[in-house]
Amino acid sequence: MARPKRLPVQGSERAEMPAARVVGPVGDDELVDVTIRVRSASGGLAPRAATAAPMTREELAQQAGASPDDLRVVEDFAHEHGLTVLGASPAERAVRLRGPAGAMQSAFGVLLNRVEHPGGTFRQRTGAVQVPAALAEIVTGVFGLDDRPQARPHFRVAPGAPAAGGVAAPKAAPHAAGGSFTPPQLAQIYDFPKGFNGQGQTIGILELGGGYRKADLDAYAAGLGLQPFQVVAVSVDGGHNAPTGNPNGPDGEVALDIEVAAAVAPRALIAVYFAPNTDRGFLDALSTAVHDSHRKPGVISISWGGPENTWTQQARTAFDQVLQEANAIGVPVFAAAGDDGASDGEPGLHVDFPASSPNAIGCGGTRLTAAKTARTAETVWNDLPQGGATGGGFSVFFPAPAFQKPAIGAKKMRGVPDVAADADPVTGYQVRVDGVNLVIGGTSAVAPLLAGLTALASQKAGHGPGVLLPKLYAAGSPSAAFFDVVQGNNGGFNAAKGWDPCTGLGVPDGSKFAAVGWAPPKVPALALKGGDEVAPQPT
Repeated sequence: MARPKRLPVQGSERAEMPAARVVGPVGDDELVDVTIRVRSASGGLAPRAATAAPMTREELAQQAGASPDDLRVVEDFAHEHGLTVLGASPAERAVRLRGPAGAMQSAFGVLLNRVEHPGGTFRQRTGAVQVPAALAEIVTGVFGLDDRPQARPHFRVAPGAPAAGGVAAPKAAPHAAGGSFTPPQLAQIYDFPKGFNGQGQTIGILELGGGYRKADLDAYAAGLGLQPFQVVAVSVDGGHNAPTGNPNGPDGEVALDIEVAAAVAPRALIAVYFAPNTDRGFLDALSTAVHDSHRKPGVISISWGGPENTWTQQARTAFDQVLQEANAIGVPVFAAAGDDGASDGEPGLHVDFPASSPNAIGCGGTRLTAAKTARTAETVWNDLPQGGATGGGFSVFFPAPAFQKPAIGAKKMRGVPDVAADADPVTGYQVRVDGVNLVIGGTSAVAPLLAGLTALASQKAGHGPGVLLPKLYAAGSPSAAFFDVVQGNNGGFNAAKGWDPCTGLGVPDGSKFAAVGWAPPKVPALALKGGDEVAPQPT
């Protein structure tokens, strides 16, 4: 029997966009950009042990990158169909193409339609992407043919008006129940390492819309008694720093992320990777940050995501592979667990992706009350049904990684979140957006807060944490490195002693968290002749 001329790309099937109306076919001359992901020449990375030394980015490219021959085959295929090769990256295992929609449809065996949706007008494909049989084992994903929004920001503006009196300084008055906080105040309450400012560290932040204004960042820093922050915008797939002027829109997410991370680690470089809100844009932003050999972020913060079931299998797989690459070079990626409770805004129980990847550190949310610099209470954030609540639960796609199994008991699937911190908008973060002082919460605040903690811990230790997440679980649950949140629920699961699907291991105690996560690897004692032993020295 003759082999079919074309084969579907595994996991590329896509359903129609809910609540969308097909207007008609996309014009043949409309330019479309796509990213083709290809296989690793070595077959990919093996899971990293907590004791494994981090690779350099150069070593990662050598051990997990694409074969030049595979890239050439894809480039030849593109040229045969009249497509322009924008670039090929062996390290990222990616070939980026541009061409008219008509040529893209012919090349990948798809139909592209224009659809109208309450959120805008988009290009949609359904079914699977097809490639020639000769490429079927080489190509692992094709992204960009469909440009529907892939993710949503996980922030919530506090009900009511902006923060009274504007942005408070770190020496603000004690907080009663329901009071808001500046990031430095939270750093004090959570006992982040003292005497460090992030000097020499780079924090990567992914953004899929909106932008920041330097005047806002400067005013915010001055209000906290800090020098101007060091922020650089990095364009990915045509995305760029583009503030909308609406503090309740994506600008709120961008400002929250930058200001929280920078206020905690004020001398760190904040590299903000702006990309379009599509599966291609999101994936390329992460891949760019992980493989950025110029700015070299030592930690990455992600405040965007969507329910697992809204992602294609090829997208989940590709994203998880890049997160695994981040682990391999010792770059932890903190990802918000979502703000819609255990449902993640969908019928039934769902977790948010990419937080549900076993290679990401999922960030849940709490409601914090404190007096001066002391916690008085901390419970699960849940303002349902009128407001939001921390995401959390169990993946239906990713098995539980070995390091998590002791903490989650009989459950067989990946549990989310791993860690938590203040996220309730009522006890939220004082920030400045588009010239307005606001209080904002959501699990999207937790990711940059813990990215800032990571920068401080790395500065203190003189090196990065290596493979962080397995170390945190190896410390046990409950662990002295965390405040164990045992009260509250997220609409589907209850808090409990030890790990739970509301706040994970708990809220990091900054200094103890750093001691656990940045400890040198344990090496077995060396047996010597004569039966003597010598204890290994830390490396």
